[in-house]
Amino acid sequence: MIHIDGKPADAELLKELSKDSLEKDIINILANSQKIYTYSINELKFELILRKEIIEAAHDLNRSGISFRVFRDSKCNREYWDRMDDGGFAVKSDVSPGEAISDIYKNGSRYGTECATAIVIIYYKALLEVFGKERFDQLFPNIYLMNWHLIDNKLKEVGLTHKETDYLPGDRRYFINPDVDPITPQWQGENVIDMNHGLYYGHGVGIRNAEAMIKILNTKRKKDAVESAYLLDSVGRPNFRNLADIYYREH
Repeated sequence: MIHIDGKPADAELLKELSKDSLEKDIINILANSQKIYTYSINELKFELILRKEIIEAAHDLNRSGISFRVFRDSKCNREYWDRMDDGGFAVKSDVSPGEAISDIYKNGSRYGTECATAIVIIYYKALLEVFGKERFDQLFPNIYLMNWHLIDNKLKEVGLTHKETDYLPGDRRYFINPDVDPITPQWQGENVIDMNHGLYYGHGVGIRNAEAMIKILNTKRKKDAVESAYLLDSVGRPNFRNLADIYYREH
């Protein structure tokens, strides 16, 4: 159920907000839930916009040519990023962070990293599209691409998974592989973006349904494995309300 400014949302208002199928699907999940989701009208509009951009950023990264590599073998375009000893990428002090994120999408073949970093890249790209380069550069001046521990504080909730009543397009989910082969620990699981309609994007495996994701992970198990990979019932998502507050301060 959706409440706008403390009252049940008007059906006509929600219909007006649902301008395309993705927005309509998100609205339907929220409206049909047993949980009460509280928004201002601007907060709901912002969340719909950002979730749509997250999905677009995942599609675009899937087409970018970026390769899957473990941290010890990671690579980046040195014109925009410094590759650090831990395999992460620090944006150079003399370049625009927004341009550095955009370069990953323009010159994907010059980059290689693992799945958690790819998810972080997707969220930064979505925010770049929503805020625009100038504001993005002000908000995220010191980007370090690696994992959840080094993500900007404004996106820290992406790395904090928890159980939710509902799962929405643009959420981060995780397929765990408990019987992973110890020789290939990078396959202990796959961080993914919920792409809607039962599809997920995972760096290195592409856009697939849950069955296909699990099938791939199950080929990476140790000998005599007995437990299948599976999708955790937890989710990580940005703090849309806080990000909306930042957005509307400038608009």
